[in-house]
Formats: sequence, structure tokens, C-alpha cells
Amino acid sequence: MKTVGMVSLGCAKNRVDSEVLLGMLKEKGYEFVSDPADAEIIFVNTCGFIGPAKEESIDAVFEMARFKEAGRLRKLFVTGCLVERYADELYAEMPEVDGFMGVSDYARIFEMLSDAERGERPKYVHDGERFLNAPRLLTTPSYTAYVKISDGCDNRCSYCAIPLIRGRYRSRPFGDIVRECRTLAGQGVTELVLIAQDTSRYGSDFPEHTLLLPELLKAVSDIEGVRWVRVLYCYPDTANDRLLDAIVNTPKVAPYLDLPMQHIDDGMLRRMNRRGSADWIKGRVKACKERGITLRTTMIVGFPGETDRQFRALLDFVKNARFDRLGAFAFSPEEGTVGADMPDQIPEEIKQKRLDELMMLQQRISHENNEARVGEVCEVLCEGFEDGLYFGRSGREAPESDGVVRFRSEIPVRPGEYVMVKLIGADAYDLFGEVVR
Repeated sequence: MKTVGMVSLGCAKNRVDSEVLLGMLKEKGYEFVSDPADAEIIFVNTCGFIGPAKEESIDAVFEMARFKEAGRLRKLFVTGCLVERYADELYAEMPEVDGFMGVSDYARIFEMLSDAERGERPKYVHDGERFLNAPRLLTTPSYTAYVKISDGCDNRCSYCAIPLIRGRYRSRPFGDIVRECRTLAGQGVTELVLIAQDTSRYGSDFPEHTLLLPELLKAVSDIEGVRWVRVLYCYPDTANDRLLDAIVNTPKVAPYLDLPMQHIDDGMLRRMNRRGSADWIKGRVKACKERGITLRTTMIVGFPGETDRQFRALLDFVKNARFDRLGAFAFSPEEGTVGADMPDQIPEEIKQKRLDELMMLQQRISHENNEARVGEVCEVLCEGFEDGLYFGRSGREAPESDGVVRFRSEIPVRPGEYVMVKLIGADAYDLFGEVVR
């Protein structure tokens, strides 16, 4: 069995795990195929964060199992966060699956393959090595790569299952990160995106207990061949001025900060077990705007006990802050979390109504913010061509989560090429422009 298919679900951190797994297999002579009908082995790397993600993961497993009858599939394996949370239940309820592996066991991949070949159904859920310095088979476009700088989380937000899945916070060794970034740059990657469950806490668990993300940004920026560096998934209480200054003053670092805030009411923040007060959060917004940093955030509506007054305070905050990007979620009670057992749960219809109102507000703000950029000339990374226009991103759009810049060019532009674009139009999500010399 030498052909391998992969279904990777959930976040970019999960994608990196999938790429490491594929890279290890490729090194041993396995061939990656994009069509699961051609695969003799399929891995489904699952997400277990919230209810819809769990349902998507389970559906994907059953969909891939069909290829045991309709394709060449001989062995089906399930890995990742859902296994970490529900290994015993999945083992009992999914006889179609030939093996299960949690988030810390990828070093045992060949052991699992051997066990399955002998007719066993291995199940590995151990607290093993989180950071494997192994080759990666990129599933992103050749010019962009995610780089994981830590794993796990110590924040213990009352709505979040990540600590139950990924465990305590662990920073990856500084030198290992820089070496991987250098390797990726040598392979032609020009945009590096640093990710973790909590990037701004990087280095806090080292003996010096020092926040080292600013130093890491500089070290990665210094690598030859790197054009853009960006950082996602920061946390408000550690997004201090030193980090913001590093973002705007370090060459090649995109002026962009992903800073999930979740709410603005102090009572809600305490119930969510979020560190940092409403005043501190407002101060971070102000500090980002003063530095010209594009700011992305996420909010949760309908958390247990959220009153109409508290929701209105959130709306007022969003109106005044005018975030460049905002994603929002209705609270999902996850078993094992404090929030799931809290009193005063909000009815689903109220949660949905609040979510709709918040997103309609943000849609108007986003459109106005985009309109304000018309006339700007910016560097754009081309990602493709469709419907008569090229499309790509400037330093102010992160891959996969934000809108794009659609543009015309009199000369051909290849994916991965950087061009200067003058913005001439906008809608709520995308910008439109034309290449300028």
C-alpha cells in the first residue's frame, strides 16, 4: 500500500499536523493522491472544537469509508482532536476505521500502519511529542506556509475545549522554528504565517519566562527569500506595546494583528474567564489604530447569562472600534467545559438573532472600511485568475479567513508573484484594482 489520501479538517494548526504526517509518509516512499478513490490508505484528521466541526468530522469519516467498496481503499485511519476527546467512543462506534491516533502520537505513524497490516485496530492517545522536526508536504499554495510555534493552551476560557484536547501550553524551541522557516523559504515559500492556539504567549514557559514573539518575528523576517511574515491568534493580555511595535517596525512583517476578544462587557469577560478588562481591550484597539495595524477579532454572542444590555454594549463597542475584520460565533456548549454547565443558558433563537444583528453591523462597517481604501496603492500577492480578473491578497488580508483583492493586469501575472495594485473599488468583503507600474 503506497498511495495515501488525506482529509484535513478544522484550523490551520490541524493542517500543519496533516502536512507533517504526509511529509513523513512521503519520505518513506508513499505517494499522496488528491482523489480519495485512488488512495489505498486514507487519513481523516479531525476537528473536535465545537458541535458543527465534530459533525463535519464524523460525516467525513463515513464518506471516506465508502471507498472501501467504491475505490481502492484498504485502510482508513482517523487522527486529531476528535480522537483525542472521544477515542473510546469512536473506537466502539466506527468499526469501519482501522486505527485511531490523537494529537501527540504522529511519531508512531509507521507503528500504526504495521499494527493495522497485522489485522489489529490500534488506538494511540498519549501525551507524546508535540513538535516533530520532520519534513512537511505542503497542502497550501507553494508560496504560503503556516508555521506552528506552540501547542496547547493554559488560558482555560470557560467556553473552550482546547485545553481538554491539546493540553497545557508548550512553546516550540526557537531554533527549530527558525530552521523550519529557513527550509520553507529555500523551497520557494515567500509568505510565512506563524500560528498557535496563543501566539503572543510564545516563550512564556521557557526558563526565562519571557514573551519572545517580537524576537521570533525579527529572526524569521531576516531569512533570505521571505517576503511577508504575519502572526495569527494572539491574546489581548499579552499583545503589549512591545509586540505591536515589533509588528510595525520589523521589515517584512505584515501590519496585521489577529486578536480574538470574544466580548467587551466586564461581567461577560469574567464569566468567560478571559484575562484583561474592557478598558485594556479598548486600549489595545486604540494602540493598533495609532500604529496603522489592520485588526481582526472574533466575538461570541449568547454566552450563558448574556443580557440584552450586555449584548448592546458589545454592538456599541463594535460600532466604535470599526474592526477591519470580525468573525462571530453563537455560543456552543461543549461538554467538559465550565460554560456548558452554567445556569442561564440562552435559547438558540436568541443566540441566532444576536449573531445575525452583529454580523449585519460588521458587514456595513467592513464595506465602509474597504471603501476608505480606494485610491491606495498596495503590494498584492497573486493567487490565481477567475471570472476575467486576477485575485490575491495584500499584507492586510490573511489567507483563507479574509477577503481578496481582485485586479486587472495588461500583462500576465503568475500565482505567487507580487505586484503593485491601485485600488479602484470595494464591496463588503473584497477590493478591486488594477496593476500599476
